[in-house]
Amino acid sequence: MNKSLLGLSVILLGFVALFVPSVPASAAPPDSGNFPAIAEALKPFIADNEITGAVTLVATKDRIVHLAAIGESDSSAHTPMKPDAIFWIASMTKPLTGTAILMLQDEQKLSIEDPVAKFIPDFANIKTPSGKPANLTLRHLLTHTSGLSEATVEQQKAAKTLSDLIPHFVDKPTKFEPGEKWMYCQSGINTLGRIIEIASGQPLPDFLEKRITGPLGMRDTTFYPSKAQQARTARTYSKSKETGKLEPAIVSLFAGLDLADTGRVPLANGGLYSTASDYARFCQMLLNNGALDGRIYLRPESIKLMSSILSGDVKTGFTPGNGWGTAVCVVREPQGVTAMLSPGTFGHGGAYGTQAWIDPVKGVAYVLMVQRQNFANSDASDVRKTFQQAAVDAMK
Repeated sequence: MNKSLLGLSVILLGFVALFVPSVPASAAPPDSGNFPAIAEALKPFIADNEITGAVTLVATKDRIVHLAAIGESDSSAHTPMKPDAIFWIASMTKPLTGTAILMLQDEQKLSIEDPVAKFIPDFANIKTPSGKPANLTLRHLLTHTSGLSEATVEQQKAAKTLSDLIPHFVDKPTKFEPGEKWMYCQSGINTLGRIIEIASGQPLPDFLEKRITGPLGMRDTTFYPSKAQQARTARTYSKSKETGKLEPAIVSLFAGLDLADTGRVPLANGGLYSTASDYARFCQMLLNNGALDGRIYLRPESIKLMSSILSGDVKTGFTPGNGWGTAVCVVREPQGVTAMLSPGTFGHGGAYGTQAWIDPVKGVAYVLMVQRQNFANSDASDVRKTFQQAAVDAMK
């Protein structure tokens, strides 16, 4: 080919490229046949009536290396579980809330060291058990070291907005001197949700959609699933103490809030539904130091802060050897259910068994989606441990 034709070809190729959208590596369809040992490892839990089915996913910084569905999403109808099944992710909502707080800190609209009363003046009235001013900060709320009281069942059901809940958080003393203990605190995270609204000037669902889930392409991550999305939602099951069998159960949020109610308060502590693939996009952004597909969501310094232990030396839950970052659990000393993970791995589980953990040392994220009530401790479940171990082994 002569030089003039070669030059013309290059120009034409460049012209075409302007009109052909690029497909990020992370969006490439995975080979769901990868790592069949993961599905094999989880099959006994289906046979033993621990779960009816699961969606499992393993992601690196730039691609999905494993995505598979096993078992059934509805055992009564014998509906096979599908990779795009939607799950109530419960407390896996919390890392998105923490991310939103860090975004606003990056924009200098707040600091995690700010007093909560700076945004919600009523918090200035809260006392500790000793009668001293509580002086709660955003850090206390993020790390579950505030001792803040919870709303009652009736109060939570009556609330329509996060603002409606605030009076029920500030009308009692803290349960301990802030910072001295760790106690998992839903009211603290929901207060952060309200602070996001105040600092950004947007309702929490709008902020998350415009700043996180929308840009990341998390199309099925929402507080309020549409009818089409509800049809793809995995059914929830509870294990009967009498029979040992899994029985259909009603999905209800903390304090008995009906998740089917589209008028319910958008709870920052656990109100979101999502899919494994959606949540993997969020995990990949965190693995990539706050950026994905050319868009920056958080500064690298904020990712480091998020995954640092900010809870001090106090003993934290839900499994041994952990500390707490900005609304995420951080593995300090791997052991037991975290033995296969690297120190510094961070993430969160959900009440119904969903799990997502980001291992920055290995550069891998592990996402498990199941929908099972009455796990004694879903973070310490054998289902989680077996999945993670099988995934780590498969990546060797």
